[in-house]
Amino acid sequence: MSTTLLNTENIATQMYFIRGEKVLLDFDLAMLYEVETKRLKEAVRRNKKRFPADFMFELTDKEFSVLRSQFASSRWGGRRYPPMAFTEQGVAMLSGILNSDRAVEVNIAIMRTFVQLRKLMDTNKELSKKIEMLEKGYDEKFDMVFAAIKQLIHQENGPREKIGYKLNKND
Repeated sequence: MSTTLLNTENIATQMYFIRGEKVLLDFDLAMLYEVETKRLKEAVRRNKKRFPADFMFELTDKEFSVLRSQFASSRWGGRRYPPMAFTEQGVAMLSGILNSDRAVEVNIAIMRTFVQLRKLMDTNKELSKKIEMLEKGYDEKFDMVFAAIKQLIHQENGPREKIGYKLNKND
């Protein structure tokens, strides 16, 4: 596997938002680490103490079926069990149990991706606040415009002077 697969954009496309957490699934991590999913899961189960529920959790059947239904063609094959989902801390913990140069390289790339996503989310929060402030400013101006329109609509209309040419009766 080439290091081009370890770029931030590629890793970010493999992240999912499940149970309010950004996670990577076991089979995607196995592909990045260049190990079989089965071996990755074995290593995790042998080191269960390192993976509390906020580091790693197994998807429920319902979560798994919802996630699988989002894809037209399944790259997951005929899986019998729902995948494990690893949070940022869980991925960091994997580096301690998968002892290889590839694991270190992959973990560094994944951590950089999580950091970039956090920065992007912070930037979006700032942008959201600025837009909200602008909307409030425009709302006040539009309130004045709408008030003027309402005033024009509700104006009492008296008899109007006829428009057009007036003919002289003497002609």
